Amino acid sequence: MAPQTQPEIWFLTGSQGMYGEETLRQVAEQSRQIAAALDDSPQIPARVVWKPVLTNSGEILQVCRDAAAQGAIGVIAWMHTFSPAKMWISGLDALQTPLLHLHTQANVLLPWDDIDMDFMNLNQAAHGDREFGYIQTRLGVARKTVAGHVSDPRVTSRVGAWARAALGWSAMRSLRLARFGDNMRDVAVTEGDKVEAELRFGVSVNTYGVNDLVQVVGEVADADVDELVKEYGDTYRVGAELLPGGERHDSLRYAARLELGMRAFLDAGGFRAFTTNFEDLGGLRQLPGIAVQRLMADGYGFGGEGDWKTSILLHTLKAMSVGVEGGTSFMEDYTYDLTPGQEVVLGAHMLEVCPTIASDVPNVEIHPLSIGGREDPVRLVFDAAPGPAVVLGLADMGERFRLVANEIDVVTPPQPLRRLPVARAVWRPRPDLPVSAEAWITAGAPHHTVLSQAVGTEELHDLAEMSRTELVVIDADTEPRRFADEIRWNQAYYRLARGF
Repeated sequence: MAPQTQPEIWFLTGSQGMYGEETLRQVAEQSRQIAAALDDSPQIPARVVWKPVLTNSGEILQVCRDAAAQGAIGVIAWMHTFSPAKMWISGLDALQTPLLHLHTQANVLLPWDDIDMDFMNLNQAAHGDREFGYIQTRLGVARKTVAGHVSDPRVTSRVGAWARAALGWSAMRSLRLARFGDNMRDVAVTEGDKVEAELRFGVSVNTYGVNDLVQVVGEVADADVDELVKEYGDTYRVGAELLPGGERHDSLRYAARLELGMRAFLDAGGFRAFTTNFEDLGGLRQLPGIAVQRLMADGYGFGGEGDWKTSILLHTLKAMSVGVEGGTSFMEDYTYDLTPGQEVVLGAHMLEVCPTIASDVPNVEIHPLSIGGREDPVRLVFDAAPGPAVVLGLADMGERFRLVANEIDVVTPPQPLRRLPVARAVWRPRPDLPVSAEAWITAGAPHHTVLSQAVGTEELHDLAEMSRTELVVIDADTEPRRFADEIRWNQAYYRLARGF
């Protein structure tokens, strides 16, 4: 990403005028160095832009307003010296971007033999940041606090996780989502309050008739279909019956036409996420398969059966994972191997698993689909690559949303899945399948999830803090009774926090 197009994070330094020009000059120089070190870190996926030292409430209020107005995705604040925190009240109250409080100092080592009161006067973050921490807590400001020197990779890693969450939050706040048709009939968990979603997350969710899409698909030029079919052949292993001259080649051409039509519809409307529903296909000849998979690979959010909440999550995590190894996909828990001590989950969907998680070059195949009442759909088939990952679900609890995450380890299937005609992932949930499943079900978490090998639990915590959304995590330390207690405590807290 070119520097001029990279998102910006503003670096704010607090001080006060009483220290005099020489001290403030040193504060400015040292804070520039801290900002530059963060900007140079490959772990931080944004430009870190230094702003002049802030010494009074007017300056603070202005820069906090400017951050949102000028498109910064977040601000990092550091109190180099003591900065009386009442100066920050109006600014923090006006701040509309994510905040990270960096508790650091210019030096790593103390110059023990040379320390005098000038040094002490200049390097006061140890208590300046405590003053700042108090006012943030007093005002109820959502933020992340990171302590340590910027030369420590653990510090830049944690700042980077927050920056990735800020990327996701920025993407979510401007997201437009198109629902092609409605939700699957009688399903509970895919329902939700779209007004609340727009209020809390900024997402605009609207429904379009499937035949509006059919019209756009029908307008796709044959030459564009030819080009995309060639791309399929250059990118994937295409089954012989789908190749030019094969008996099912027309099905591949229709799948390509469907992809081009969906892209055109989404791009024309500024949509970066969408849903489909096999019960609501209108004049479409196939349930979109390879089209959805390739759109996901390009960063679009997707949810099956009208599941717009999971579609929001998928696009958000895609935005958070830019430049990171590992893929992110729509997923569904399907079935288990319950061999004692070796329990695993087999996850898949009817067609729509993103090829960014593939362990090898996907195959392009065509197989019957017993639901939907349309022609056999074309899809990419593959096994997911092994490695640590997380699955994340979003549920509407009535008065709020709840995020539920489970840390997992994707594994190579213990045996080949030669007869399974869909892409799939096999994973071992932490701490184990029985505890994981009990906790997931206790939390009321959905059966549709986002599986990510690029985004970790820390980034999810940061995103939940930015959006003020409940997050419960199932990991190696989860114990069912304590987890159930946490759910009950959270219910009380979030209801009280919302007020009456």
